[in-house]
Amino acid sequence: MEENRRRRPRKKRTGLKIFLMILLVGLVGVFIYVWNIYSHVDQATEKVYESVEVDPIRGNAIVLDNEEPISILLLGVDTGDLGRVEQGRSDSIMVATINPSTKKSVLMSIPRDTYTEIIGHGTMDKINHAYAFGGTSMAINSVQNLLDIPIDYYVTVNMAGIKEIVDAVGGVNVVSPLTFSTEGYQFTAGETTHMDGEMALAFARMRYDDPEGDTGRQERQRLIIEGVIDEAISPKTLLNYQKILSSLSNNVQTNFQMSDYMELQSNRYLSAAGNIVSEQIGGSGYTLDDGIWYHFIPDEELARVQALLHEELELD
Repeated sequence: MEENRRRRPRKKRTGLKIFLMILLVGLVGVFIYVWNIYSHVDQATEKVYESVEVDPIRGNAIVLDNEEPISILLLGVDTGDLGRVEQGRSDSIMVATINPSTKKSVLMSIPRDTYTEIIGHGTMDKINHAYAFGGTSMAINSVQNLLDIPIDYYVTVNMAGIKEIVDAVGGVNVVSPLTFSTEGYQFTAGETTHMDGEMALAFARMRYDDPEGDTGRQERQRLIIEGVIDEAISPKTLLNYQKILSSLSNNVQTNFQMSDYMELQSNRYLSAAGNIVSEQIGGSGYTLDDGIWYHFIPDEELARVQALLHEELELD
């Protein structure tokens, strides 16, 4: 009996050692997996990164680790869409603000035909022509001038790449604001539809059968973007991150760097990104003497939008 008593602690110690070894192996596995993710994200970030020179408006540079509100210009360009290979125009223009203090984001759509000054080109024209004339830099400067806010970051997405990005996140769930059919797909107002990339692209770019014209199309584009964001920040992306990174690398350019992505992973930024309020710049359109149709923003509407964005960005 005394011999058995002496053996029992050894068994306990042996069991503890096995448990600790299993735990250590598990931790090493987790570390390797996380490092693998980091490595792939870092490579993708380098591939999509492209700095731009823009007119400075904000006095001090944004410091994400101070959890300051930020603005992002989102450009959906028609390069690559329907077989295009030229520079193209910004088919979709949105400004997103993310405020970690209020835990809210605003997604503001700018009508692509908005008549405004094209900064750096010396003309008054449709705002979507700024990208065609001078690329991302001219587009940013023109939006900054129109809205009287600084643009901290930008993201351009080839419209043809929307399909690949939606498929990479596993599709998106969208509630259609109206009933219509296009490109062989049927959408019903008020019904939630799970869309793959092909369906999402058809849903987003239909224009002429929408009673609200380009305004209605912009609303549907915002719904697709919101759906992608919802899927991208969900835990399941950890299991599918390589496919997502590949789709972004092929279709996206941005001035976000790896350090920026790391800071945006803070809970307050993520909470804000998950709480999106959609806004649309109003106005009306008509044809000028040059025979071209433009969208005009009334002074009071522009003042409303500028005040809203100033508040969200906590500008003085």
